[in-house]
Amino acid sequence: MSMLADFHFLRPWLLLALVPAAVLWWALRRRDDARQAWKGIVAPHLLPHLLSGEERRARFGPLELIAVGWGVAVLAMAGPSWRRAPSPFADDTAALAIVVKVSPSMVTQDVQPSRLARATEKIHDLLARRAGTKTALIAYAGTAHVVMPATTDGGIIDTFAQALDPKIMPADGEAAAAALRLADRTLRDAGSGSILWITDGVAPEETVALAAWRKSSTTPVRLLPPLLPGGELDALEPAVRAVEATLVRLAADDADVRTLAEDAQFSTSSFAGGDRWEDSGYWLTPVIALLLLVFFRRGWMVRTAALR
Repeated sequence: MSMLADFHFLRPWLLLALVPAAVLWWALRRRDDARQAWKGIVAPHLLPHLLSGEERRARFGPLELIAVGWGVAVLAMAGPSWRRAPSPFADDTAALAIVVKVSPSMVTQDVQPSRLARATEKIHDLLARRAGTKTALIAYAGTAHVVMPATTDGGIIDTFAQALDPKIMPADGEAAAAALRLADRTLRDAGSGSILWITDGVAPEETVALAAWRKSSTTPVRLLPPLLPGGELDALEPAVRAVEATLVRLAADDADVRTLAEDAQFSTSSFAGGDRWEDSGYWLTPVIALLLLVFFRRGWMVRTAALR
């Protein structure tokens, strides 16, 4: 939408303060009007000749300047706004739910030392970059489980991530959609956030369930597959499309972790209310300051007042 369509006042009731300003200005202006003092004494057709000097007197004096300053100050306090800004609480507070597939395929050693071990190393580095922020850990294979709900204690998340092993999972299989639903509920309890999904593959029959989950959720998903370029990585494309995920490729350095940390920093889900209307009233403060400068000019108020 255009700026004009979005323009509004955050505190419109303060505009009522313009009413006493207008009434006061009108009353003072009327009192100082020499024409009013002579009405009923001098014939109306003679007044213009008697008060001809009034036309040459100051038309804009302290009274008008005070009225303009009052009006500008009221507009500033009313909070003019036309654009949204990130919530001041969004900086580094968005929670992250890490969903990890823990199946026998994840201990494959084509990625050294193994796919799962490399994934946990990336989790460790990511937690270090997001120190003090809320993180949850969900593990899945044939079933999905909350290993740790959202907590700011990155150390305990790291400890549990390092302990993940296919042997501790109750059942082998594929429950990716159930894991994402579980992550969504965990984030809802935390307030807002996004999902980091770590998997080396998705069963074709699970794609339908993933697409169904996406229809009911707007939570951002980033997929980090612990895979080398090749057929297995390409086979993840249907799952990426199904959940509308952002694919972050595994990197030998920390480029992938940096990307994940930056993207997750300000992520908010639909229930977060993560943005707000920005109060732009402060842009009017220089105008108020300029109006006040005139009152510091020596003799200005006395001279202009004498002209009335």
